[in-house]
Order: sequence, then C-alpha cells, then structure tokens
Amino acid sequence: MLKKILLLCGIGFCTVAAQAQKLDSIPQKVRAIVADKFPITRVLNLEYESVGGYKYASKYLGNPLPKGKIENMQQANGSMNVNVKKGKNWTLGALVGYRFLSTETLRPDLVTHQMKRGTQNYHYHYETVNYTYYSKLFGKMAIYTASIMTDGSEKGFERVRGMLMGNLVLKATREVQMTVGLVGLLDPSVQIPVIPTFTYKQQYAEGWALDVLLPKGAFVRKALFGNARASFGSELNNTFFYLYDFGGSSRVHTFNQIDINSGFTYEHNLGRSFIAMVKTGMRTTVQSRVSEKNESQKDYIYETSPDPTFYFNVGLSFNPFAKKRMQK
Repeated sequence: MLKKILLLCGIGFCTVAAQAQKLDSIPQKVRAIVADKFPITRVLNLEYESVGGYKYASKYLGNPLPKGKIENMQQANGSMNVNVKKGKNWTLGALVGYRFLSTETLRPDLVTHQMKRGTQNYHYHYETVNYTYYSKLFGKMAIYTASIMTDGSEKGFERVRGMLMGNLVLKATREVQMTVGLVGLLDPSVQIPVIPTFTYKQQYAEGWALDVLLPKGAFVRKALFGNARASFGSELNNTFFYLYDFGGSSRVHTFNQIDINSGFTYEHNLGRSFIAMVKTGMRTTVQSRVSEKNESQKDYIYETSPDPTFYFNVGLSFNPFAKKRMQK
C-alpha cells in the first residue's frame, strides 16, 4: 500500500513540476505564498548533480536479469522561465529547459545477459507555454492555468502534451499560507490523469517553518543569518529521457525514474537576486521503467530496482522578484 501511495505521489510530481513552470505569472500577493517552494520559477536556474555508485536489479519483458551497477552518474540542468505578456487578469508565460545526463555502467545485455561496461550520454529538452488567469471563487483567490508542453532529445521533438490546472488560495497571512488544487493531464502515457495538490506553510518563532507541498514533498526550514535558510525533509525527483534502438527496436522508448531525495538543503541569497544552493542526502528509487513512447507507463517492458545511494547537488539561480533578504 505504501508503495502505491508513493507511486501516486511520483506520478503527481511530474504534474507539480509542470505546475511550477507558470507560478511566476501569479500576482504579487499570491507569488509571496508560493515562490520559495518552486526554485524552477526563477528566471534562470542552473544545477549540477552527482550520484554515488549503486547496484540495481532489473527485468526485461518480465524476465530477471543479472544485477547491474551504475558506477558514476552526473547530471546538468538549466532552465529559463519568462513572462511573455501580461494583462489585467492574465499572464502568458514560457519555459525552456535542457538536461544532460551521463552514466558509466556495468550492465547485462538484454539478450545474452553478458555484462558490458560503457558510458551513455542522454540529452533532454522541454518547452512550455502557459496561459494563467486569476479571479475570485467563493470569495478566495483562484488561479487557472492551461499549458501546452513539448519535449524531445538531440534528435528533435518527440511529444506534445497539455495540462489544465486550478488552484484556490484558502488562507494567505504572514504566519499561514494554504492552497488546494487539481491538475488534469492531457497525456496518453500517464497512469492517473487527474491529481489533487495541496500546499501548507506555517511560520514559527525564531525563523522556523513547516513547508508542505503535496505531492512533491515536505520540509522543516530554518532561517539563518538573515539571508539564508537550511531545510530538512524529503522531495520527489523525476528523471526522464528518450531511448533509441532499445533492445534492438526501431521504436522510440522513454525512461522514467521517480526518486525520493531525503536530506539537507542550504540556500544562500547572494544579493542582486542570485541564490546559491547545495543539496545532499539519500536517494531511494520508487519506480524506474522503460516503455514505448506515448504508451501508458503501466505497459512497461523494462524495469529496474536500484539500491539507495547518496546524491550531491549544487545550483545557482536568478530571480528578479526575490527579496534581497529572506523573510524569517
């Protein structure tokens, strides 16, 4: 049952990631509630991640394979999020992003089961256009978003998808902020097309705060030095890219892995709207599958079960809307 719940959250995380792409379009009052929860909403975000080596079990077409090993894995990410045009009650925004993943592996051949050592490099790009409209519902601030999303690899574009989302701000005071919402995905590959979302932030004395964003994660935060904060908690992380000639097939396949990253995050406001970030901790994989493009992730042909491992992430972001000093 726990694994099913985590899988549901993981599937929803992909939605939340898309949701984060348009939050910079929200009016200033609402932006103050959600901006610190979504680093990707900063205009420019750059990250580098290294993952420790780990072993993994795998199955191809339901048949177990010998254990493989990821000896080294590194990942670089970059994204840019901008507002294209604004109206009185609406905003048109755009996001572009790129990810490069490099792995050194010792893995079994899918047919012969013989172990092979090699280096694999993967390129993934994504683009989103968001239209956000905000109004009142039941006397509360309501935010509606329609998105068109594309993605692909170095070989070009692979998919076009859609997303519809609605959020209702239930409470917005200095001490407590709370929202609820629904996200609908127009994508044949998703297992659950409608996902509920919930955010809750409670400020406490001496700079402590509880920060919950479901299904993405939950953190306990502490303001430090007036311009920094430390966070302890867990969040869902998604790794996605396209595979070509997988198992000798001419069809395009997708690799989709959902992890829980648990550990420590330190963020420091460098001034002039720049924020440096360091993350480290333990990564536990919830789901890791390969399926044909546009097919449901339930109809996978290859699945792995990686062992837990350590991760280390550093980043630098630019956000012209951020305050120079974090509020406690």
